[in-house]
Amino acid sequence: MLNKVFSRIGIFFIYTLSLLPMQVLYLFATLIYWLVYHVFGYRKAVVRTNLKNSFPEKSADELIQIEKKFYKYLAALIFEIVKMSTISKHELQKRFKVNNTALINEYFERGESVLACSGHYGNWEWGTLAVGLALKGDTYPIYKPLSNKTFDNWFYRIRSRFGNKMIPMRQTLRVMTGSKEKPSIFLFGNDQAPQKSESHYWTSFLNQQTSIQQGLEKIAIKTNRPVFYLKVKVLKRGYYEVDFVPICLNPAQSTIHEITQKHTLLLEKLIQEEPAYWLWSHRRWKHQPSQ
Repeated sequence: MLNKVFSRIGIFFIYTLSLLPMQVLYLFATLIYWLVYHVFGYRKAVVRTNLKNSFPEKSADELIQIEKKFYKYLAALIFEIVKMSTISKHELQKRFKVNNTALINEYFERGESVLACSGHYGNWEWGTLAVGLALKGDTYPIYKPLSNKTFDNWFYRIRSRFGNKMIPMRQTLRVMTGSKEKPSIFLFGNDQAPQKSESHYWTSFLNQQTSIQQGLEKIAIKTNRPVFYLKVKVLKRGYYEVDFVPICLNPAQSTIHEITQKHTLLLEKLIQEEPAYWLWSHRRWKHQPSQ
């Protein structure tokens, strides 16, 4: 009960903050950066290990510069997510441009559905909201529920406030079966680490042996829905664009691991081009293949 009260106080505080203009929120982000990076060193050891292993060719100075840029971006991202509570459709569409939507809407106009994936790169939360606004079919982002039920319910509401239909990971197939009569796009995350018991496919990703989730590929082959990658680009602070990149238009004819390998390579290339905007504080490589 006490936890629920504190959670509701926290949600009220976040909502109040979200009423402020982004320019003011970014001032708070500067303060948070100094606290998180210079004072508390939040997951700094994890970030440094991840960067060092991912970019063995870079010097110590280069890695520190990426590290600092990442923490500055992370602080800004926190307040961009705070803003989700009250951001208007107009402001979101101005800040997050969705390109080549005709590529997807053509499928919807024929009554067909597609699948898409992306990683924790750039502002993935704004991205799912913007994609839902830009497309003509139903948008189903797949998410992992939070352990705190009060925050999970609140986060569900702000993630779906423009019409997105949020789907817990474990319910993906059931919801997909129930919605097959309506054109839709299901959005998958492609960079979350599977549980150790589910780590059956390993590949080289950022110079490390990495276990990749195969749920997207299995569903794509089963349903033969075309698969696209959401390629996000950070234009400047608070402004983004995303392109739909075809991965596999006929999954039933694909070879084993082809789809998984393609979307993994797309994410890897994106990170290598501009590393600071990926979620380096995540313990992505906590599992290793059995020797």
